[in-house]
Amino acid sequence: MFTPRFQCVARQASRRTSQCFRQQRLDAMRRNPISHQMRQQRCQSSFEQPKKPSAFRLLFRAHPFSMTLACLSILAGATALLYTNYFYHSYIIGAFHKFPEPVAKQMRKALYYTNISLEPKNAIKYYREALRVADEIGMDPFSDEIIGVKIQVAALMERVQQYQKAIDILEIVKSDNLKWMEQLGDKPGNEGKRTRVLTWTVKVSVKLGDLYACPYILETEKAEEMLVWAVETAMKEQKRRDEEGVKPGEGEWLSDEEHGASLEALAHHYEELDHHYLAAPLFLQAITLSKPVSCHTTVLMNNLSISLAQQLPPPSEKSTATRAQLVSNASLWAEKAIAVSTNIAPPERTEECDISCAVATHNLGEFAEMLGDVKGAMQKFNEAKSLARAVGFQEGVINSEKALKRLEKVVTRT
Repeated sequence: MFTPRFQCVARQASRRTSQCFRQQRLDAMRRNPISHQMRQQRCQSSFEQPKKPSAFRLLFRAHPFSMTLACLSILAGATALLYTNYFYHSYIIGAFHKFPEPVAKQMRKALYYTNISLEPKNAIKYYREALRVADEIGMDPFSDEIIGVKIQVAALMERVQQYQKAIDILEIVKSDNLKWMEQLGDKPGNEGKRTRVLTWTVKVSVKLGDLYACPYILETEKAEEMLVWAVETAMKEQKRRDEEGVKPGEGEWLSDEEHGASLEALAHHYEELDHHYLAAPLFLQAITLSKPVSCHTTVLMNNLSISLAQQLPPPSEKSTATRAQLVSNASLWAEKAIAVSTNIAPPERTEECDISCAVATHNLGEFAEMLGDVKGAMQKFNEAKSLARAVGFQEGVINSEKALKRLEKVVTRT
């Protein structure tokens, strides 16, 4: 019986309290009407008034060309900054992470005067300093890093056309490597190092053959000596591994591509001397070491076909192949080069494939001409001309046009 009365009293107290609060707010508004209006205006502006355009939009509307140019300049600057940072850490710092810092410091300077600002004297100065510091701190003179530095110096000499100096440097590298091989190569624990040093020596010998054969040196006998040594050494080491097996710690030997490159270099040397009967078997062996379906394989097939067609072996009782048979075999290899090239699709297919296909077609025209098939030769020359023009191989277009003019004269005479 007391509960309803108590609820009524509570309601009356609540009403008096709310009336008191409302009265206080009204008194405050009367005492400070300006602040209340400002708060009301801020509240209304945040929901009712539209947003004003930003300063950037106003500037862009007023000066669209200047603002676009400024944005592009900022973007280019940011891109250049990012690229510079990437280049520095990848090529300046990262390229020498295997070197101790005192050596790397000198190598960075040498690299700058080699690739950025070509100044051979300063570059050689810092290369020598790097080698001196490496020797002082006890770096292995036959490590990949130190041999690589010496080869880099030789490459710099070749770049500035100091071919004899490049040869002298590489000859020293080869001589030092062979001395180490003779004295320490067979000792236990040096199996892996022996493989590395011998690999470098074969590669250096191939490069020496290339330098000796260049027109500025033109020492063909020395070039042949270097290339023959590289090929024979690579074959002997591979044969030893096949027969005896790979010893523990020896590691991997030359890859098939690297071995094939040495064979190809010697084959090109014999080709330049018109010793095609020596070049042909080397090209054939290089093909067996190359990937079955690749653009470079088609180039090797083309080279083999040319060597077969121009082969004039010394007269001997063992030589039973006729001229016609050699040319027919050459045609088969050229056709195979075209077939392989046709089956290669991008991204594996490169410009090398396109040019190889055009050259092989031109070669087929020459082979047909050798066999007396003038009509067939003209057809192949026209095909080669179209292919060369389609891939932008201007030299091929010129050669095919010359061949067509030559055959046209033959036709008019007959």
